[in-house]
Parts: sequence; C-alpha cells; structure tokens
Amino acid sequence: MAMFLKEGLSPNKNNKSHKISGRWVILLGGFLLSLMGGMSYAWGSYVVPLKQDWGWTAAQANLPFTVMIVVFAITMIPAGWIQDTIGPRKVATLGAVLFLVGYALSGLLRRIPHPGWLVFSYGFIVGIACGLTYACIAPTARKWFPDRPGFAVSTAVMGFGLAAVVFAPLKRSMINAWGVDGTFLVFSLFVAVVAVIGARIIKNPSQKIITPVIKGSVGSIASKSPTDVDNIPPSRFIRMPVFYLLWVALAMVIGGGLTAIGLITAYGEIELNLSPAIAATAISAYALVNGLGRPVAGFLSDRIGTLRVMTIVYAIQAIVFLALPWVAVNLWLLILCSLFLGLGYATTFALFPVLVAAGFGTKYLGINYGLVFSAFGMGALTSLIGSRLLDITNSFTPAFILAGSTTAVGLLLLIILRIKIWDNRCKVKLAG
Repeated sequence: MAMFLKEGLSPNKNNKSHKISGRWVILLGGFLLSLMGGMSYAWGSYVVPLKQDWGWTAAQANLPFTVMIVVFAITMIPAGWIQDTIGPRKVATLGAVLFLVGYALSGLLRRIPHPGWLVFSYGFIVGIACGLTYACIAPTARKWFPDRPGFAVSTAVMGFGLAAVVFAPLKRSMINAWGVDGTFLVFSLFVAVVAVIGARIIKNPSQKIITPVIKGSVGSIASKSPTDVDNIPPSRFIRMPVFYLLWVALAMVIGGGLTAIGLITAYGEIELNLSPAIAATAISAYALVNGLGRPVAGFLSDRIGTLRVMTIVYAIQAIVFLALPWVAVNLWLLILCSLFLGLGYATTFALFPVLVAAGFGTKYLGINYGLVFSAFGMGALTSLIGSRLLDITNSFTPAFILAGSTTAVGLLLLIILRIKIWDNRCKVKLAG
C-alpha cells in the first residue's frame, strides 16, 4: 500500500458530483456533539464541592471522572465500528439518550450519596455516551471535506476543547445555587437536547464528494495523484507496525497534555503563591487555545502537511515542559507556557484522525481511529505518575520533566513515520 497518499477524486463520467453547498452544517452538528462531550469531560468544577459538601476524599471525587475517561476511550472502538456500519446519526442519537440517562441518574446522588453511584452513572453511562457521540464526529467531517480534511475535522471537534472555557463558570454558579445533584439534573436535559440536535444534523454523504480544486489546498495536491488511499479494514490495521507506532505516539503526547491539565493550576498556587482564582487563569488560557487552536492546526495541516505541523508543535511542547520549572517564574510566563501546551493538546485531537484517514482511508475510519484513540486511556498514566512524583518529591520538576520526555518520545515516533513515508516515495503534502 502506498502509505498516507492524499485521498483525491478525479472528476470523470463515472463520478457524480454530490451537492456540497450545505456541507458546512455538518460541522455544526459535529461541533454541538463535541461541545456536549467536552462538558462531560470538564469535571474539575465538581471536585471541591464533592469534598467540602459531601465529605469525599480527593481520590473519591476524581474516581468517576477517571472511570469516564477510560470508558470513553474503550467505547470509541465499538462505537467507531457501529457508525462505520449503520452511519453516524443513529449512533450519535443513542449517545444523546445515554447522556440524558447518565446525568439524570447522577442527579439522584442525594438519595444514593456514595462514590460508587457516580462511578456507575457518570463514569460508565456518561463515558459510553461520550464515546458514542465522539466516534461519529471526525469520520463524518472527513468524508464531507476531502479537500479540507484538517480544517473540517478540527473545527468539528473544537467544542470538546472549548467546553471547559464556556461552561466552567456556569457550572460553578449552578452548583452554588442547586448543589452538585441539582446541577446534574439540569444538565441531563440540556446536554441531551443539544446532543440530539447535533445527532440529527450529522450524516454521511450519499456518494463521494467532488469539490473544486483550490490552489495550495489538499485538493490541488490530490488532483496531481488521483489514486485513492486504500481502505484498510481494522483486522489488517492492527497487524501493521504503523498502527502501534501511531498508538504509542498518541499515548506519549496525550500524557503530557493530561499532566498539564492536572498540575498547571497547582503549580501556580504552590510555586508562585497565586490565589486559586488567579492561578486558574493559566488553565483557562490552556483550555481556550485547546479549543480555538484546533481549527488553526487543521488549517495549517491542509497547507503545509499534517505531520509537519505535528512535529513542530510537539517539539515546542517538549521544550516547554522541560523548561517550565525554570521559566514559569510569574503568572504571565505561566500563562505563556500554558498557551503553548494548549496548542499541543489541540493538535493531538485535531490531527490524529486526519492522519489515520490519510493513511488508511475513510471507509473504516470510525473503528480505525477508535483503535488508535484507545491510547488515550494509557496516556492518562503519565498524569497519574506525574502526580505521584509530586507527592513523593514535593517538587513539580520531575512531573514536568516526565511529561516533556514522553512528548519527546511521541515526537520521535512521528519523525520515524515521516522518514518511513519518504522512504516509500510518498512525496505528498502530508509528509511535509
């Protein structure tokens, strides 16, 4: 197989042009689904209330979220396969229904005030809902936009990153007014309704998309090489060495991102003696770039190549992590570091599905990307180890060095992938 050739369509009498004027609304559907998934992912607002008002330990308060992340990552595999088979609309609608069930059951916390209840209702049910909805976003956007794959996919998943910025202040106000359980009940309706709207919008194109060629875009590169990328089934995909290269690379770079999410605010409070509210501005900057940086990364990938963008961004991320304990000596420098780290996290979620599609086709993109995305759960180990190092050493330096080192490993693997592409004579824009 010619690895990572650009997927292109050459207009001819056997290819009927699909009506594409309304395709941009598909990205709105994906954005709404990712926004609701991101709201579920933004757990931090619940931790302190669960500790102070319910008497839970920090470990108990974080356990539902930890389980949700693992379930989310695992669910992406079967969800991707199902949406590849029956289409995204039904799968995403089921996910919206499970959002309703999971949040509503979580709202019964006052009647069942036990961490195990939230592990079940939020960790498992909401985790499955996240996996079902998120698995439908990237494959659908990619199929509608063969000419702008990076920008389309990254725009559709942008809501996942923006949710923390948009809803964190709202959550705090709702918790103050109605408590944790009341907030879950209100969100059960809101999240379900918005997710259903997104699910009803999203759908696969009925036939292959033919788009006008734009100079300098993916389409212009593709038109020079009309050979379509082979659609590699998952049974073959998981036997290919490049799958394991992508899986480990994702686990390594995502570990750094999760470490930043967990420790940036604490670093500001402990090392810089900032108040919790002021220290939180650094993670807010991180979250903002995590959301808005996704379409930027996608746009650049369409112009200069996906792997080129990833290697540049991850090189910056590794350097920032390794230097942060000595560079971030005040709030503004901490915010600057957070902006760079947020861009790394944004690039991971925006471009890995584009990379998988470019190398292995779109027919099985749901399950193939789901298989790669399962590394997300493994990447969380880096964050856990980093937190443990902080407890043992009472210093943030080992944790940030660990995050920088894992990012460097992921970067090295992607460089190896670029070399492999070059050796295979795939001199296309993806390889840079």
